[in-house]
Amino acid sequence: MPIPVWVKAAIDAWTEASEITEGRVFRAINKAGKVWGDGMTAKMLWELVKDAASRAGIEKLAPHDLRRTCARLCHQAGGELDQMQFLLGHVSIQTTEKYLGCKQRLQSAVNDKMGIEPEGVC
Repeated sequence: MPIPVWVKAAIDAWTEASEITEGRVFRAINKAGKVWGDGMTAKMLWELVKDAASRAGIEKLAPHDLRRTCARLCHQAGGELDQMQFLLGHVSIQTTEKYLGCKQRLQSAVNDKMGIEPEGVC
C-alpha cells in the first residue's frame, strides 16, 4: 500500500528502536517498556484510540470512525472508487459506494467536465 514518506520514516524508526525484523509492526509494549507479543488485540487498539480521543477532547470515537473518515477524505481528495474499494477491502464496489455515501450530483455531473460540445454551440 502506498504511504507518505514521513510515515515510512516513522515506521522505520519504530522498527529499528523496537528491533522488529519480521511480522507485525505494531505490537504491545509491557510495563517495562519492552515489545511483547506478535501483534495487538482489537481491545488494545480500541483503548489506544479512546485514550488519544480523550486527550484531543473528543468524547466518542471508535477505530471504525477513523477508518471511515480516512476513506472519505481520500475519496474527496480524488481517490477513485475502485482504489477505495481496494483500500477498504470490500468485495463489492456497491459496498464501497454505500460506505462512502456516494450520490450522483446532477448539478455538476462528472460528464459535464469532459469538454465535448456539439458544433455550433457557443
